[in-house]
Amino acid sequence: MSDGRASSDLSAAGGPADAPPHTAADAHLIEHPTGNSTLLHDGWLRLVRDEVRLPDGGLATREYIQHAGAVGVVALLDDGRLVLVRQHRYPLDRVLLELPAGKLEPGETTLACAQRELLEETGYVAAEWAFGLEIHNAAAYSNESIWIWMARGLQPGPQRLDAGEFVEVVLHTEAELDALCAGGGLPDVKTIVGLHLLQRWRAGARQLQWHAAVPDAVADAVAGARVAAAP
Repeated sequence: MSDGRASSDLSAAGGPADAPPHTAADAHLIEHPTGNSTLLHDGWLRLVRDEVRLPDGGLATREYIQHAGAVGVVALLDDGRLVLVRQHRYPLDRVLLELPAGKLEPGETTLACAQRELLEETGYVAAEWAFGLEIHNAAAYSNESIWIWMARGLQPGPQRLDAGEFVEVVLHTEAELDALCAGGGLPDVKTIVGLHLLQRWRAGARQLQWHAAVPDAVADAVAGARVAAAP
């Protein structure tokens, strides 16, 4: 669900906003934490076991991963092609085609994260940005959100990959990605959602609010993230 990390983004200008609270109409579905919680693993991913009270009054446990959240970027070149990346995903032992993406650093807004990740993974800097949507990619066992941003007015530059990061930049048309998706060659969920968002926007079925990038904001975001990550 949305939280304070996103609420400071361009909420009044089309950015992420906080999720609505539970309503009385959902009372027969809601599970409430009792306060008994066990931390099973503590790292950049936290594994937690909570005791919850069920709608019928019974008790159960829920194990889930606490995640800081991430962004994905639908990056559009002037000729209509998209900037994507290919990288090996160790848990699947597969090289996947994906949107440029990455996790939020402490205190970072989703827009700053999107700008930073686009620059680091691809070398591109965008002149304009528009917030797309928020997705919950693993709601059964994680509180992770991925915020999808759109970027255009791209200027190329060198990648700024972290040590130990191996990412290949590739360009594809919307039609190529659509064909890959139809044939099972685009299994990454954020990329499928980003493609759908792009198609809806280009068809006039989805309105986006575009805003100019703040000068030097990308460089500041990159520098800030590297300071936060330093030992």
